[in-house]
This record gives sequence, structure tokens and C-alpha cells, in this order.
Amino acid sequence: MTTRTHTPPPAAQKAQHGLHQRVWSFAFGKSTRPAWMDGEPSLPLTIAKTFVIVAISLSIIVPMLVVISTSLASGEQIREAGGYVLFPTDPTLESYRTIFSSPLVFRSLGVSVFVTVVGTLMALFVTICMAYALSRPVVGGKFMLMAIILTLFFSPGIIPMFLMIKQLGLLNSIWSLILPGVFAGFNFIVMRSFFMGIPSELMEAARIDGASDFRILRTVVLPLSKAVIAVIGLFYAVGFWNAFFNAMLYINDQSLWPIQMILRSYVIQGTSLTADQLGVQQAPPPQSIKMAVVVVALAPIVMVYPFLQKYFSKGVITGAIKG
Repeated sequence: MTTRTHTPPPAAQKAQHGLHQRVWSFAFGKSTRPAWMDGEPSLPLTIAKTFVIVAISLSIIVPMLVVISTSLASGEQIREAGGYVLFPTDPTLESYRTIFSSPLVFRSLGVSVFVTVVGTLMALFVTICMAYALSRPVVGGKFMLMAIILTLFFSPGIIPMFLMIKQLGLLNSIWSLILPGVFAGFNFIVMRSFFMGIPSELMEAARIDGASDFRILRTVVLPLSKAVIAVIGLFYAVGFWNAFFNAMLYINDQSLWPIQMILRSYVIQGTSLTADQLGVQQAPPPQSIKMAVVVVALAPIVMVYPFLQKYFSKGVITGAIKG
């Protein structure tokens, strides 16, 4: 005679399992559910998070507002406010007119734009070629990759770099602001990792069709890598635009100064821009001129970033989910 065991239906098993979980949670004070499924946060926690976010936002917005307002304020209001204005009562663009009519500042802006555009294009070209070459099997690739990785840990130093620039005859040359920064090991590693994630079947199919390496890079790899190219391009552009240390070391001619050197000399060090330097008969208040220079130095990168934001977000997400 056989004995049959009673098996509860699936719905009853699920309910029983849920009961066991609730009993375990009640007994030991632990929940087996993920943190994002535990319901809405409490009101005090929400208020605390809101307060922190507002405080951080104000710490960023208020200084920027002070800089812009001071650049637009009149000399009398700046003197009454003690140097910094939060809300200009009688805004004027006289400081910006003076800056853009000044040969010194206008020339420095041209130098910064040239260095940023040419340097970014050259850096992207070198980085893309190196990353694609070392993402494929190549003779000596491991040695070259190790040599590039070592540059992330060891720097040649200021004196060897200065001596090399001097031996190349690049002192007081605009190329001394570009060539030392045309390759960055971190950007190379990011781009190489992205290239290695592209399906090899696409490249093999193109190679079967008779495509060369340069054609595969141009027609297959680059169209699939717009996001990472935009991100790396933004990194390079910001680096070239904000760089001033190379100009400090290699440039003695003031006509070749980038805008960041103007910021350093006339804003950080406190040197005043005279009417002769600005090329005008009567200069606006020094504080207004300095803040206007800060705004002009920040504006190009701030205006470029929104056009690259969608590629930046896509590049981050793609790098996060790529297997």
C-alpha cells in the first residue's frame, strides 16, 4: 500500500514562503527586499536630503552670480558694496566692451581658441590611432601598452620637459602649449577599452569585403564611437582651455599668453589692468574688469558642454553596461 503525500498548490507555497520571510524579518529585524522597494523615505529624511542639495546648489550658484553681477555693476555700486555685488541695480556692459576692444585680452582669447581647437583635434587623432592600433593584435603591443600605463604613475618632471622643449626650439612658440598635451594615458585607456568592446564580427566582415585598417577605422569603428569620442574630446578641450602652467614655463612673450594667463596675472595675483594695457582712454573699475575676464574665460566651455551632454551621458551609460 502506497502513502501519498499532500503537496500544496503553488499559490499556497508562495504565500507560505512570504509568511516565513515576514516572520524572519520580524524576528531578526532584517528585510530581504531591496532598498529601493522598501517604500517612500520618511519626511525627515526627505527634508534633510533637500536641505543638503539646496545648500550645495547655492554654494555653486551664488559665487557665479556674484562674478556675473560684479562684471555688470557700475563703479559706484562696486565701491558701495565693498568690491563684490550680488544684484546690480544699474547693469552695464562697459567692461565687456572694453575687454573685446582691448588688444591684450582679445589676442589672448584668440590664442586660447587656437590652442584648444588645434590641440583637441591633434590629441583626438593621436589617441584614436593609438587606441585602435593597440586594441588589435599587433607585434610589440603589450610592451607599448605597458609603457603608456607607466606614464600614469611616473612623470618626466618639469626640468626634463623644459630642456626637451628648449632643444626642440619651441620656447616662445605657440606649439609649446599644444604638443606636450596631445596625448594622455588615461584618455587612451578609456578609448582603447571602448574599441575592444566593439563586436569583432563587424571588423571581420569588413576585412572579408577587402577593407583596410584605415577604412575599417573610418567606416566601422568611428561611427560606433561617437559617444566616447565626444567625451574624450571634451576632456582634451577643457584641459587645453584651462591650461596655464605650460605658458608660465615656456612663454615669455606676453602677446602669446592664453586667456588663463591673463586670469592668473590680473585676477589671482591682483595686478590691475591699466587703460594703456586695455587700449582705452579710461578703463572701467578694476574689479569689474577682472570679473568680466573670469566670465569670458568660462563662457566658451559652458556654451560647448550642452551640445556634447547627450554624447557624454550616452558614453557613460554605454561604458557601464558593456560586457
